[in-house]
Amino acid sequence: MSSAKKVQMFDSTLRDGSQGEGISYSVQDKLNIVRALDELGIDFIEAGNPGSNPKDMEFFAEAKKLQLKNSKLVAFGSTRRKDNSAVEDVNLQSILSAGTDFVCIFGKSWDFQVTDIIHATLAENLEMIRDSVSYLTKRGKQVIYDAEHFFTGYKENPEYAMKTLQAAVDGGAVCLNLCETKGGAMPGECSRITGAVVEKFGKAASIGIHTHNDSGLAVANSLLAVEAGATHVQGVLLGFGERTGNANLSTIIADLQLKMGYECIPPENMKMLTPICKRIAEITNISLEPGMPYVGGNAFAHKAGMHIDAVIKNPAAYEHIPPEMVGNERTFLMSEVAGRSLVFEKIQTFDSSITKNSPIVAEIVKKVKEMEFHGYQFEGADGSFELLVRKAIGKYQPFFNLHYYKTSGEFPRISDGQCAFAQVKLDVDGADVVTAGEGDGPVNALDVALRKALEEFYPSVKQIHLTDYKVRVLDGKTATASSVRVLIESSDGTDDWTTIGVSSDVMEASYLALVDSFEYKLIKDIEKKYHKFI
Repeated sequence: MSSAKKVQMFDSTLRDGSQGEGISYSVQDKLNIVRALDELGIDFIEAGNPGSNPKDMEFFAEAKKLQLKNSKLVAFGSTRRKDNSAVEDVNLQSILSAGTDFVCIFGKSWDFQVTDIIHATLAENLEMIRDSVSYLTKRGKQVIYDAEHFFTGYKENPEYAMKTLQAAVDGGAVCLNLCETKGGAMPGECSRITGAVVEKFGKAASIGIHTHNDSGLAVANSLLAVEAGATHVQGVLLGFGERTGNANLSTIIADLQLKMGYECIPPENMKMLTPICKRIAEITNISLEPGMPYVGGNAFAHKAGMHIDAVIKNPAAYEHIPPEMVGNERTFLMSEVAGRSLVFEKIQTFDSSITKNSPIVAEIVKKVKEMEFHGYQFEGADGSFELLVRKAIGKYQPFFNLHYYKTSGEFPRISDGQCAFAQVKLDVDGADVVTAGEGDGPVNALDVALRKALEEFYPSVKQIHLTDYKVRVLDGKTATASSVRVLIESSDGTDDWTTIGVSSDVMEASYLALVDSFEYKLIKDIEKKYHKFI
């Protein structure tokens, strides 16, 4: 049993997070996110406002069927309207219809919002808060009260801001959650004001914090609020949301639990943090930000040669925690500054007989620097770098050879949407193979034609899916004559890899990256089959 002080985690991905630009969830998406957050061990999942739209109503109906192990679903809404009684208020009735044991309602803490936005008197607002919380509490609900604009309200009129919290306590709220709604509070303010609330109300209810990132301080303000006595933290696991986003719970959880001595999720679940974040990013249809602390792809990535050499000797030289603690992994980025240590480290995974002082190591370093001078960038192309090393040490054999490829396009598009065509002729295992393909663009058509040519000989090519395609112009000064770099991300459902091609011709660059992708997959298949390095 952990002796660490417990801090409740309240995730608002499905409500506050969904207000971010480009974020839209289906009912099934929401159910899958709830399952992921429950698996991680999040205490509360704010699942939306059941009265705001039919999708949320359908979600709550389906969510009742879920068997959650760790999390409690929370329905969200506002206090009653000023001219309604609680029993007549449609919003409060919809909250009750969700059937959740916990509910979260927000009310006004800033006198300006009361008088100038909802056009109520200060006394009316206090009664709206007290009456709404009391109505829900008497019907068996555990009420988390969100004090909207609390920090702004406290700075403008601290006496009234505190009265709004007293009204929520009088109504029976179990948690007073202080919302830093505009995201403008400085760390000292957040700490001081939270401390004042804890001192006055800490024995009557738990105190929570809800911050936004408009000043880049959402995580810092949340941590300081906890240090000031808050025991409930709201945010979004990946930090997205309206404007510049919400407090990033993945960072807060790791900071509090690994650095500050608090318990946020079950300790054994900490290693699931990165996989769960990746899963939610996938459901949300966004890329997990590489630079995100703890869980990003670059969180434990090393590129400079001296850094890599030190980390290989002892990871603590440049890593604040072992990446395995949060389910992430250490990566070494291959580049012109990576140095001999990284090349040797990677070669060792292929051929342990090669020593660090072998001439081949220096040759590969030189080759990498030459290729990066011409536009290659291997730090984001693990598949192509592995093939480069294999070729250098004689552990590579081509699966096919190109005779030629041709591509052409047609505009306007023909009726079925196909607008490009490709023809390829390959030598595969001594046989000449000619195929053609149609596609939504010349690269797609070339991909289709190559697959047709190879699938008869190598059926596993069917498993390859191109998950991303990026093109970057390397020298804009030469306009259409510029060299381009093409990065292709591929997956077979189990493994993911990235390959690269560089040329002054975008189709040639795409072909080089495609070929590397296919060959990388085929080599890995052979190694898995025979359990040895070829």
